[in-house]
Parts: sequence; structure tokens; C-alpha cells
Amino acid sequence: MTILDTIIARKKEEITVSKAKVSIEQLRNSELFARKSFSLKESVKNKSGIIAEFKRKSPSKGIINDQVQPLDVVAAYERFGASGISILTDRDFFGGDFDDILNVRKHINIPILRKDFMVDEYQFYEAKSIGADAVLLIAACLSPGQVQEFTELAHNLDLEVLLEIHTEEELKHCNAEIDLVGINNRNLKDFKVDLQHSVQLKDLLPKEVLSVAESGIYNIEDFKYLKEKGFDGFLMGEYFMRNEDPARAFEEFTLMM
Repeated sequence: MTILDTIIARKKEEITVSKAKVSIEQLRNSELFARKSFSLKESVKNKSGIIAEFKRKSPSKGIINDQVQPLDVVAAYERFGASGISILTDRDFFGGDFDDILNVRKHINIPILRKDFMVDEYQFYEAKSIGADAVLLIAACLSPGQVQEFTELAHNLDLEVLLEIHTEEELKHCNAEIDLVGINNRNLKDFKVDLQHSVQLKDLLPKEVLSVAESGIYNIEDFKYLKEKGFDGFLMGEYFMRNEDPARAFEEFTLMM
């Protein structure tokens, strides 16, 4: 069993518990459910392209930074030009929490991506209820049919979709309704990073697709290399979060762009 298999199995257990506690109707009645979402797609097009991430830990790196507060970090991300914010909501493997989105939503005016392992329609209602603007769909744990179904559901809820792929085989998960396609530089099955693999895969995407480089961007040279290769967006978390002051790390990075 791979790490991804373990995470998905645990996620399905969590969802079963959540459904028993809070119904979809209750989620629909939440304060944030009716808000108009910001467009991550448009923000990536028109700003820096960086989707800056708040992440405490990961299965491959362990604790990255559990000493900073979400609002202190993401407010600075917005102030210094991030196109969007990615916030992990997986608790067991990434140290995330719904409150990490809830506690910042009213204080920032750029899109928030709920980054999690979306395997059930219930999670999309959760995402909308906590103030997310977009969701991540990971091709490695979904069928092309599920991606289509979940994309339609997301759009019905005024959420955009970032589809994450890592292999040529996963290109078949793409459909015309997807808002952005992310190419993960990190293989979720063994967590190895290969930027060149992602560049080769990007070349197989239709020219009109908005592409996002995900993970493994460890310095300004990696960023510039991927930008030169035509990526429109860049999902970056560890580069900033491993710093004692992620806000300052982001500011300094933008000065080098």
C-alpha cells in the first residue's frame, strides 16, 4: 500500500464520521455558503501566478512549520502579490484544519484553494461552507468520470477546479470544464521530485490550458526555469513555510522575480 492509498483510506473514514455529524443541508445553511467566490483562474492570469501555501507538515518532510498562525502568513502572501492561497485541510497527514480557512476568509480578498484529497461529493459542500473558492482534484485517486462529475458539482457550487496530474496516462482526466491543470513535480506514490518530467508533461497539454507547476520549487532558479518553460501558475508552500518567518520569505522571493 502506497502513502497515497493510506491517506485515501483514512480520508474515507473521516468523511463517514463527518456526514454523521453534519448534514449537507446544515452545510448549505452556513454563513459563508452563499458568498460569491473569487476566481483563482483569473487571479493566476492577472497577478504573480503564485498560489502560496500554508502547510504545517507533510508525510515526506514531517514538521515543516507549526509555530506560525495562518492569518499572519496568508495576509502577507496577499499583501506582496500572491494570486491565491492554498490551505491544507487534511489533519492527520498535513496538520491542517477547516479553521485555517475559516479564520482567514473574512480578512483576505484573494482566492483560497482548499487543498485536500477530494473523493466524495460531501467534501465540496464542506469546501463551500468554509469559504473556499477552489478545490483540488487529484487524478491519481480519481477516475476520469469522477473528475467530470466532481467538476460539474464544483461549478454548480461556484467553486473552481485545479486538476492535478503527474503522468501522461492521467492526461485523460482532463476535460474542457477544468479551470486549471496542475502538474505535480512530486510523485505522490514515492514523493520523488523531477522538474524535467513535469516540463515534458506540460508540452502535451493543449496550448489554451492554464498550467500550474506544483511542489518541489525550492529556489528562485526553479521558479524561473518553470516560468521560462511556459507554466502560468506556481503552487509553492514548503519554500516559504520552512522559513521561521514565511511572510518575510515570500516578500523576499517576490523581489527576486
